[in-house]
Amino acid sequence: MPDAPPDALNSLPDCLRIFADVKIGVIVFGMTENLQPLRDLALRHGRTGTTLTPIPRFEIGVGQASSGTSPCLYRSMICFILQGSKEVAIHDELLRYDASQYLVSALDLPLSGQIHDADGGSPYVAVSLVLDPALLAEVASTMPAVRDADTPDSGIAINLMTPLLRDTLLRLLALLDTPADIPGLAPMAERELLYRLLQGPQGRLLRHIARPEGAIGGIRRAVELIRDHGNRLLRVEALCEAAGMSRASLHRHFVALTGLSPIQYQKQIRLQEARQLLLAGDRSASDVAYAVGYESASQFSREYLRQFGAPPARDVRKLRQSIDNQMIN
Repeated sequence: MPDAPPDALNSLPDCLRIFADVKIGVIVFGMTENLQPLRDLALRHGRTGTTLTPIPRFEIGVGQASSGTSPCLYRSMICFILQGSKEVAIHDELLRYDASQYLVSALDLPLSGQIHDADGGSPYVAVSLVLDPALLAEVASTMPAVRDADTPDSGIAINLMTPLLRDTLLRLLALLDTPADIPGLAPMAERELLYRLLQGPQGRLLRHIARPEGAIGGIRRAVELIRDHGNRLLRVEALCEAAGMSRASLHRHFVALTGLSPIQYQKQIRLQEARQLLLAGDRSASDVAYAVGYESASQFSREYLRQFGAPPARDVRKLRQSIDNQMIN
């Protein structure tokens, strides 16, 4: 069983890496220039905000630049930016990616992010595919076996887009123009996309996502337990049982992959759910606080202010105004 290949670019001597960097720069420029058919499809079928498409687990996101970072929930997914760029923070590190790259998220991650318009004020446009670990494992099983190194150091990674990925993604997006073809052809296009991704630099991370017995599989189960029972008191013993890990191992892997402790993760999930509940209806802040698991409305208000930069009522008014302005524009 061969070892996973090292990063070929980093293994080059400096005298050769200069020429490789120049070549990559030319490829990146060409790649972003060739995304216009994908952008046209995404804008034709997407609305401002997030659009759930008829293709299972496939979403389109359209938006204008935000004035600052705001909390967001990254699903376990692949995200392809087609226009503009985005910054996300994890482990106190700011990651920026654009239309020349794609992002892999191994877990549902509550992060802070900021989107940026493209040149000339064109809106941010992206598409994302939420990962199905079982399907990922099925596709991986058809490929030559690879002996991967230990669990990746982070649950999120960014890599360069390739022509093969772009063309496969185009075939998947184009099915939105012929919805009758989606049941028959979308599964094949998704399998091809996963196959190409498994061949790429993040194949190791994706293979770990597909393995239920590994560290990522264990942390995924712990995350699912927190998300499914986020309004209940968090019992570390239950998380250890779900993950199949000791308390020390759970904490180490959880922090490494998410950048948060389990308790911090639960708090982020509760606050983001509370924000969505407030945005969706006319419920009071205290009602929402108890609904997501807080025992004290005042504690909820303090933590909400710390997380979102404004008290609940003011934050929701500002969000609604921003959404209205984007709809007008």
